[in-house]
Amino acid sequence: MYERKEITQQELDGQRLYCEKIRDAIAARPHFAMVDTYGCQQNESDSEILRGWLLDCGYSLTDDPAQADMIAVNTCAVREHAELRVFGNVGALNHAKAKNPELIVAVGGCMTQQETVKNRIRDSFRVVDLVFGPHEVWKFPELLWKTMERRGRRGNKSRLIAAEPSQGVVAEGLPRQRDGSIKAWLSIMNGCDNFCTYCIVPYVRGRERSRRPEDILAEARQLVAAGYKDITVLGQNVNSYGKGLDSGVDFPELLRAIDAIRGDFVLRFMTSHPKDATEKLFRVMAESEKCAHHIHLPLQSGSDRILKAMNRHYDRAKYLETVKLARQYMPDLVLTTDIIVGFPGETEADFSDTLALVEEVGYDAMFTFIYSPRTGTPAASMPDPASRAEKQVRFDRLVETANRISAEKHAAYVGKTYRVLVDGETNDPQHNLSARTKGGRLVHLIGDPALIGRFAEAEITDSSTWALFGKTV
Repeated sequence: MYERKEITQQELDGQRLYCEKIRDAIAARPHFAMVDTYGCQQNESDSEILRGWLLDCGYSLTDDPAQADMIAVNTCAVREHAELRVFGNVGALNHAKAKNPELIVAVGGCMTQQETVKNRIRDSFRVVDLVFGPHEVWKFPELLWKTMERRGRRGNKSRLIAAEPSQGVVAEGLPRQRDGSIKAWLSIMNGCDNFCTYCIVPYVRGRERSRRPEDILAEARQLVAAGYKDITVLGQNVNSYGKGLDSGVDFPELLRAIDAIRGDFVLRFMTSHPKDATEKLFRVMAESEKCAHHIHLPLQSGSDRILKAMNRHYDRAKYLETVKLARQYMPDLVLTTDIIVGFPGETEADFSDTLALVEEVGYDAMFTFIYSPRTGTPAASMPDPASRAEKQVRFDRLVETANRISAEKHAAYVGKTYRVLVDGETNDPQHNLSARTKGGRLVHLIGDPALIGRFAEAEITDSSTWALFGKTV
């Protein structure tokens, strides 16, 4: 059984003492810190905590590495491309450190939980002073202070690596500096128990552990009271929320409780695993006042043979049945998905099954990827006879299909009026505002900038593959 470790108030108070030590140590002049984030929304949520800790430690925040005295890089391990970007950008920090030898560089996040990555950083990236895993975010002040102490005693050659396998940590009451004032992430759980054969997440983020519902609801109320209008509930598999708790609250019941909070806001969630998406969930979504009629339901493949090799725990028929049920409860459902092209052993027939299912479902948008082997996962050692060129041809065909369907879906919005949340300005000279429908569709609008942060009625006058266009009415 996977052990759950809840961080105590005493442990958190200890971290605040480290914050005081750091504030005293840097008090002689202003110090600036930068957090550079890669990957998923859960990483974005973790970076909000890192920024919160850094502010408590006495730093001011900056987006300029040349100004920074401390840079924390929060990494992603899901695909090779993200890892290569991280290594390239961390290596480039040698220039910043040459100009500021006192610069502290910390690399954290999912990449650092992999032994191969830790070894590569240790052997090849002397610019890095601290390596920490996602389980250690709650004690970042302690790690930062110890890094500063080590440098003071031994010079810049001494580094701290704190990314060992960890029990399932749950920490409440952490400081958080959110990015923006309109949209907010609300993490309800962390880790994953599914062990899809291509996925590194269970190995780097650990097994599932859920926050207690009373803590989640307290944070949700704080967000609504602070004026946030778009709240997204986060988890690697939100549908399995509640396992290991004695509260008896499952994910649909948690959604219902958040929906009952007084206020005008949109409630979203991601990501859903198809094997756990239930009729109860769809019913609660349909009955709720604030829950967006949008589900991100990763398919990954339309081939039963490949789905079994992926260890996805559903087949094509079960997936289609789930989609049909969801649309019965919510005829206006916006459905998005993830698909992997070129999984080891995928044949042209397997890919044809995927294309056929995509046509049958008709997704509003798709996130498509060519399979990226992750060291340590079962799929990384599977035979993979298809060439990269073959996979690219399939990928291009899938993207073409996805774009056509999305354009058709968006065209159906034209001439209708929708309630949207205006969330910012654009660089489009013809449409100065950006907004989102309740279903999450991007809208470029003509309207008064005073509407930013507010709901408005928007008449849709045009569309493209990627967005809707209109004006406020």
